[in-house]
Amino acid sequence: MPTDTPHVAVLDHDAHGIPAAEYADILRRRLPEHTVSHAATPADRQRLLGEATVIAGGDLDESDIDAAENLRLFACNSAGVNHLPLDALADRGVAVTNASGVHGPNIAEHVLGWVLTFTRRLDEGRRRQARREWRRFQSFTELAGSTVTVVGLGSIGQAVVQRFEGFDVTTLGVRHTPSKDGPTDEVFGYDDLPDALARTDVLVLCCPLTETTEGLIGTTELDVLPTNAIVVNVARGGVVDTPALVEALQSNGIHGAALDVTDPEPLPSDHDLWGFENVFLTPHVSGHTPKYWERRADILVENLDRVATSGAYEDLQNQVV
Repeated sequence: MPTDTPHVAVLDHDAHGIPAAEYADILRRRLPEHTVSHAATPADRQRLLGEATVIAGGDLDESDIDAAENLRLFACNSAGVNHLPLDALADRGVAVTNASGVHGPNIAEHVLGWVLTFTRRLDEGRRRQARREWRRFQSFTELAGSTVTVVGLGSIGQAVVQRFEGFDVTTLGVRHTPSKDGPTDEVFGYDDLPDALARTDVLVLCCPLTETTEGLIGTTELDVLPTNAIVVNVARGGVVDTPALVEALQSNGIHGAALDVTDPEPLPSDHDLWGFENVFLTPHVSGHTPKYWERRADILVENLDRVATSGAYEDLQNQVV
């Protein structure tokens, strides 16, 4: 191995139940000129912190940074990096990248599956199948001609919009900076959210949880939605006011909801949301894909190619520091 080829260490941070060892195996296959090590034990982790030039993992604290004398790049396994000591990393001249974009395709498919289940009432078909009951039922609606509003136009929101392109729907986007435009037919700012909600048949929440978005969908917003509307949340549970959502469901204020995230989370077994036939719940699993580590590797391999070309840890894909 050339002496200037970065040593890559994968910390033992499993993702969606997929072992980090698989990530190390993928990187060894795709980076044959590099040494790729996997920290399977605490002792391995401590040793590799002192040796590696590039570390891929979920977390680092300031004591880790002190130990990581050769570190030039931390490839974070999550899209969010606010849990990291970013100032300390910047002071040390360590570049930081995130996993933004990795979850787009699978979460978008999760959303589409739910929406099609609502429109064709596939859940009712499953219930009648379980009862061995050959009795016809009517669909709820057709997706074609409806309006889908996507709140948050990051990589996940954009993937959602792309998945709906073949269904002859109108798409509305809501984002913090509407001047950035987006892939939707129209783009709104958060201040104009009610204008979008009033036209919405399917509301998909893909935004990060921030001061702006916490409790974004509450009683007022749910009242603005048409009564045939579906609310889909793959963002964070706190984006939706849960008691307000329960009230809207109980009063037939909306047609239904599909939630991969809830507030509280995990959802207590005695919570009202479990009892609604028109609520679909999954336990924060929309981010799972068997291709997760391959997509993480795509980002890291591309960035190491850039480093090899430029000799610098800058202008990297998904770089946040």
